[in-house]
Amino acid sequence: MRESKEPVEGGRSLSTNGLSLHYYCGSGAKSRSATQFGEEDWFHQLKKGLFMDELITKHEAIMDKYDPGNGIGLMVDEWGTWHAVEPGTNRRFLYQQNSLRDGLVAAVTLNTFNHPCRRVKMANIAQTINVLQAMLLTSGEKMVLTPSYHVFEMYKVHHDATLLPTRLLCNDYRFGDAKIPALNVSASLDKAGRIHISICNLDPSNSARLVCEVLGAGVKKVTGRVLTADAINAHNTFDNPETVKPAKFNAVTADGNTLTATLPPKSVVVLEIQQR
Repeated sequence: MRESKEPVEGGRSLSTNGLSLHYYCGSGAKSRSATQFGEEDWFHQLKKGLFMDELITKHEAIMDKYDPGNGIGLMVDEWGTWHAVEPGTNRRFLYQQNSLRDGLVAAVTLNTFNHPCRRVKMANIAQTINVLQAMLLTSGEKMVLTPSYHVFEMYKVHHDATLLPTRLLCNDYRFGDAKIPALNVSASLDKAGRIHISICNLDPSNSARLVCEVLGAGVKKVTGRVLTADAINAHNTFDNPETVKPAKFNAVTADGNTLTATLPPKSVVVLEIQQR
């Protein structure tokens, strides 16, 4: 990363490599439990997760004004969901479960980070094991993969890839008088020439029909993976470690350069397009 230097008093120089941004999107509107919640809390959590886009957009506008050369990176080095600790655990250890809801928050947040990748130089979740929105939960010799882990694994296809522009038109997901976009997306082109589209359906009750026109590329083959579950609060435990895990996604077809897919409710889908 290029170093930016600005003069300060006394003839010295100040070197700034990055600006740190922290944002935890709290918990539900009624329940702070990681696993005991209803649709109101589901909606509230996802809406707060989507606020990351506004935060980054405003930070980016200010940084572009004062650092037009893009020499200073935006480092989102703490982010994620924050629920009440699990009953019976030490409050200070911040041990919490991780449900499908957390997986969706991770997915929309990673999509959000992809779009301003010119400015966002680093975006790591703060904790990985047993704390807050963890990738892994452990107990002695036991270990379980969380829904957030599976989202991170599915999104590895965007690593070292080139951002592709996307234009998304979709219905809203409404709860009461409030609403958020039902779908959330990002796309990239990897070094092998494969296109990956990561798309979330935030509506927990209704599937979404997706019609995607791929411009400037010939579609040879499309495959996919999906992460979803029967319940919005589904989560993995040491006794049932595979309640939420990725599966093959078959509900997608290609006709020329147009893809048609049916996205299940409360799901994360990653499509891979092999070009002609």
